[in-house]
Amino acid sequence: MTNLIELRIDDRRPFAGGHIFAATGAYERLSGRALFAVDPLADANRDVVDLDKAPRDSRGLVRFESDFMILKPLDMARGNRRVFYDYGNRGHKRALQFFNDAPHSNDPLSLAHAGNGFFMRHGYSVVWLGWEGDMLPGDGRLVLDLPVATDNGKPITGRMRVEFIPDSPGMVCSPLSGRFAAHSYPTVSRDTRDATFTRRRYPYDTPETIPSDQWSFAVLQAGMGAETKVPEHAVVPSDWHIYYPAGFQPGWIYELHYTAKDPKPMGLGHVAVRDYVSFLKYDQSDANPLRGTVKAYGWGRSQTGRCLRDFVYRGYNADAAGRRVFDGVLPHVAGAGRKWLNHRFANPIVSGGQHYEDHFNIADSFPFSYAWSKDHLTGKEDAILKRPDTDPLVFHTQSATEYWVRRGSLAHTDTQGNDLPQPETVRLYCWSSSQHGADPLLKGPASGIGQHFSNNVATSMFFRAMLVAIDDWATKKLDPPHSRIPNREDGTLVDYATWRKQYPSIPGSAVPVEANPLTLLDFGPEADKGILTEPPRVAGRNDLTGPGPRYTVLVPSVDSDGNDIPGVRAPMVQAPLGTYTGWNPRARGYGHGMQWRFEGSYIPFPETPSERAATGDPRASILERYPDKAAYKAAIGAAARQLVAERLMLEEDVARCEDAAGDWGRPRHSVLSL
Repeated sequence: MTNLIELRIDDRRPFAGGHIFAATGAYERLSGRALFAVDPLADANRDVVDLDKAPRDSRGLVRFESDFMILKPLDMARGNRRVFYDYGNRGHKRALQFFNDAPHSNDPLSLAHAGNGFFMRHGYSVVWLGWEGDMLPGDGRLVLDLPVATDNGKPITGRMRVEFIPDSPGMVCSPLSGRFAAHSYPTVSRDTRDATFTRRRYPYDTPETIPSDQWSFAVLQAGMGAETKVPEHAVVPSDWHIYYPAGFQPGWIYELHYTAKDPKPMGLGHVAVRDYVSFLKYDQSDANPLRGTVKAYGWGRSQTGRCLRDFVYRGYNADAAGRRVFDGVLPHVAGAGRKWLNHRFANPIVSGGQHYEDHFNIADSFPFSYAWSKDHLTGKEDAILKRPDTDPLVFHTQSATEYWVRRGSLAHTDTQGNDLPQPETVRLYCWSSSQHGADPLLKGPASGIGQHFSNNVATSMFFRAMLVAIDDWATKKLDPPHSRIPNREDGTLVDYATWRKQYPSIPGSAVPVEANPLTLLDFGPEADKGILTEPPRVAGRNDLTGPGPRYTVLVPSVDSDGNDIPGVRAPMVQAPLGTYTGWNPRARGYGHGMQWRFEGSYIPFPETPSERAATGDPRASILERYPDKAAYKAAIGAAARQLVAERLMLEEDVARCEDAAGDWGRPRHSVLSL
């Protein structure tokens, strides 16, 4: 039983030029549209906010469509009969980049897009579907087309809150969504006196109101003049844009409150994923290009990791017939995030609540953990996993950044920071001293508006090992490696004050002011029904100008180099060339001192004993650790082989790690002059 009524294949062609992948053979790519029709009154769909207000066809069903893409073995009999669903972050296809070390592409077709061929060599069918109803077409993004909800044909309105935080000067116009690739909810009125436009330096500062005559609901159009042959500009009234001629300046958080109209039932994204994967897994008709599938795994990274956790929490891992959808899920770098998709006027593209940006987003709300626990601030008891008949196996993985920026400790503690034993079906792994993004193909240390180089620890080898391990768990009942996370009991999960005493005093190195706190917010009396009051209030206060009751957020302990002690330490962390952190403070003029989005830091070691002496750096120099580059490569190889022995890496990745370390880790460590 499924609400997916048709999988319309519009394009079918060879993948990777017909390349033969080991025993699996050649792959092909299918793309098209998935057509859905759902009963808004069915128990399986009742959770979707405003679905009952969406237009219905003659049968009383709500219809919607989505883009899909499938990479599959040309000969399915040679595949492993497993579906790997990549949630697609903000419409982008990311799995090949992180599992196959391939260049990112929304149009994967060439042999280069297969990267090292991991998925193909193992026989997986890799599938995508647009789940995010606020994405606009373009750049190959996956789009979910949703209907507009109305109140018996009359527009539904509500208050919206949007942030604009520029990293460079010059921006004078923006979509109301704050993101150029995302749908905006139109304003009810272009009269700026009915809206509020403010700016503030830091999240809890008292906002400065920007007068209503200094901005407008309008869009700036630009182009080459037909007669003048010079650039021409025009300001055009728009229900979808904000125009601020003075310009959005870096170092300020701009915020717009306005009355919007025409919400969409964004929670249908969960329904679409459920029914699409269920169809691919269970349908045995010729309409299913993957018929014969026996296992399905779901992977979400960052935004989509939160989505995957919410998907499971809300019970969507049971399809409309009560069957398990995903056998295993792998939410990555989601931190403690979950709720933010299924409410009226949801803006799914917005990031989880960060230290500086989108700090008051509803992305983090109880329950934070897979295990049952009690919210000490509200008295509620709940868990993400509470349906044993259909809950999946879980591999929750996170970098150091999630502990500092995304309240990651709450995924495995109670709300007061005490260790929380997890269900037997859950494993959690902290990828020590790594950062949120961790580009597998990083060309060299990058810098931006943070005070340090961005963290450059390589971790893609863990993705491959995790997928092998969760498949062995689901298929062969082979227990995976035990969870590897910081704990209060053994002193490796600590509060900020303890961490600050442990962290070395590195010359010229800025440190964070604290880990990203989580304050209890009040989104109004109907928040549990998905109708939010915007802006929210800090619990017990009338505004957002000061922190209120907080949940306890903790961070991993560090060694004398400043690198994380607990968790799974990548070869680059076990044999370091610097200090690798999950945080990177913003530079002066850009929100000075606050955390820069999801960036970690790379702070190189002094290269020689004389440099160490000249700078007063307490950390041993590179040449004191490894007398030559051969010694460094050997240290990386030894660390990799130990991880293989612990089943946290695959044997095939040892040589890759050694090759990458061959010339002092260049280009990933290109600042080195040795």
